[in-house]
Amino acid sequence: MIQYPRIDPTIFSFDVGGFEVALRWYALMYILGYLFGTQIVKRRVLRNLFIIKIEDLENFVVHLIVGMLLGARVFYVIFYHPSYYLENPMDIPKIWMGGLSFHGAAVGMMVACARFAKTRGLPFYMATDALAYASCLGLFFGRMGNFINGELFGRASAVPWAMVFPTDPLQLPRHPSQLYQGLTEGLLLYLVLRIYQNWRIRRFSLHVGEVGGLFLLGYGVFRFLVEYTRQPDEQLGLLWGGFSMGQYLCFAMILGGLGVLLHTIKFMPLYKDPKLKI
Repeated sequence: MIQYPRIDPTIFSFDVGGFEVALRWYALMYILGYLFGTQIVKRRVLRNLFIIKIEDLENFVVHLIVGMLLGARVFYVIFYHPSYYLENPMDIPKIWMGGLSFHGAAVGMMVACARFAKTRGLPFYMATDALAYASCLGLFFGRMGNFINGELFGRASAVPWAMVFPTDPLQLPRHPSQLYQGLTEGLLLYLVLRIYQNWRIRRFSLHVGEVGGLFLLGYGVFRFLVEYTRQPDEQLGLLWGGFSMGQYLCFAMILGGLGVLLHTIKFMPLYKDPKLKI
């Protein structure tokens, strides 16, 4: 067993007129995800892979943030804890109490992409390609924030790298599934998308929408596998067939990703004059 590195979730804090002002690691991870994601989208603009003006970039990010929060909350309410919110509907807007779903965030951000693309006269899939490529590092930083907070830990295990998380009421050695997710859904998936995209660009054969489809497929596969080590939500447990709710939603993502890939390669145009090196 490896000792869990107890990191204070608060980096620093100070009092201002009776109010505590604090910077927490979890917030810093989101800030880093935003900064890296924005730069990645900016590079796509410079490579002619996202045909917008640089000054429209901030508006695109705002669309994504709003879509992410709304979609993540709605999915959590519907799929993960419907009985509680039917009895306590006034708690639905209280996202600071926790309860967000990545799969819902993905749907919400795709809706945001559709709205942004329509207002700018862009192909919807061009916006989702930018979203997919920029999301991976944000996922990595977000999972690191989960790890520091000791939340979303894995199932009990006897693997040599199991950890006892201070937030676990049973205090059992568990998989550090947050790290698994950060490394696979974040860094590894980013590398897969980067290598695939540049390979297709060198062959002048990258279709609009391919990157987004590959992201859905890759995330679905990685998350489905990691879910075998992640502790299921207490109120749901394992569902029919021994699968978690996350795995059922990932199965839908895998099918969706395959469908998008086949559709875009067959029907969508190629990116025009993408810059090979920036």
